[in-house]
Amino acid sequence: MGIFKAYDIRGVVPTELDPGLARRIGDAFARFLGAKRLVVGRDMRTHSPAIAAAVIEGMRDAGTDVVDIGLASTPMAYFAIGSVDCDGGLNVTASHNTGEYNGMKLSGRGATPISAANGIRDVERLATGPATAPAARRGGLERRDLLAAYADHVARFARLERDVSIAVDCANGMEGHTLGPILERIPRARATAIFTELDGTFPNHEANPLKEENLDPVRALVRSAGSEIGVSFDGDADRCCFVDETGRTVGNDLMTALLAREYLKKFPGAPIVYDLRSSWVVKEEIRRAGGVPVRDRVGHSFIKATMRSRGAPFGGELSGHFYFGENFVCDSGVLAMVSALNLLSRSKAPFSTLVQDLRRYQSTGEINFHVADKAAAIAELKRRYADGRQDELDGITVEYGDLGDRDWWWFNVRPSNTEPLLRLNLEAATAAQRDRRRAEIVALLGEPEA
Repeated sequence: MGIFKAYDIRGVVPTELDPGLARRIGDAFARFLGAKRLVVGRDMRTHSPAIAAAVIEGMRDAGTDVVDIGLASTPMAYFAIGSVDCDGGLNVTASHNTGEYNGMKLSGRGATPISAANGIRDVERLATGPATAPAARRGGLERRDLLAAYADHVARFARLERDVSIAVDCANGMEGHTLGPILERIPRARATAIFTELDGTFPNHEANPLKEENLDPVRALVRSAGSEIGVSFDGDADRCCFVDETGRTVGNDLMTALLAREYLKKFPGAPIVYDLRSSWVVKEEIRRAGGVPVRDRVGHSFIKATMRSRGAPFGGELSGHFYFGENFVCDSGVLAMVSALNLLSRSKAPFSTLVQDLRRYQSTGEINFHVADKAAAIAELKRRYADGRQDELDGITVEYGDLGDRDWWWFNVRPSNTEPLLRLNLEAATAAQRDRRRAEIVALLGEPEA
């Protein structure tokens, strides 16, 4: 797969992405948008300053003025793009990928996402096609420090009714840059933080909190500090994952259900968007809280578009992306953290107790398979499970039985938008049913990725 992905641009430096190509991407992006003014931020990777500088020069080649905000988490870049008068912008980052990678996350005016469906392929065509002559007027450059304004923006979401202790793992990523100023503005958040030093080589662990082993440091910190909750961020801080006060992982679909209940208190009857891999408990809890559950395809561009069209105040994905209507309809790990602190501050019960009633079904988690012919494999699943209730919103989803019955179960198998994989999520009423059905599907798809 090339560096122009479904949702962003990402590749190894310098073999796949170097300053020369970055400059052409900056020029192509500016021309694609017809932009007069763009925002550029960057993460802490060792090559991000050079890549960002090249992108900026490319934009200026196209006659576009640039606001350089310097070091920025992706949510901070979204804030800048949404609050500065501009035609869009990008953040130079490779998210959770290891240190040899870099890339860009692209946005249009108002921080609307630009993906393969609405622009990345056009940027690729322009960047890899014949070189274009520089514009007659070279774009200007303004450097602006927005960290304090961003911290003010995040702090406005805080509604803590008591002091709450939290353990935070910044994974040497961009939350280490923004966390301090944010916490200064939320004095009731009593944080103990680790790996706050910016280091694009990620010396302590991979900045991907979806992998259980990468949550071990925050588990240990929760226990040693006696914290009420723990959170671990990914490299660019647009995702996070939670653990309770015992160190047990709280799945992101369960967090979506918990936070949906909170947002429905503020926005009664509102639609809440969630991705189709999530536990059935999510739609149950949204309905119980008086909201309208809206099941959607996987991927931030789909979730954001649906939230905008439906006027949803909140959305969540199994991957740890949490979306906020009052945050330019963008994802933010730190706003998920603040929302969880708000919730916990109003409870006398520990976090594990708040979550316990949501753990009523048995899930496999996401399982990946390398499959040569993904379309054929999905077609075979469709044939094999033709007697179930099927839909093809994203891959294939099949459900059997009725909620409350011991034989109820469902699964979704979908092709990855970013990797050559099929991804399975399966849930059942009992662990025995889950394990039996998992083995059945594994027999059809082959051994899963280790």
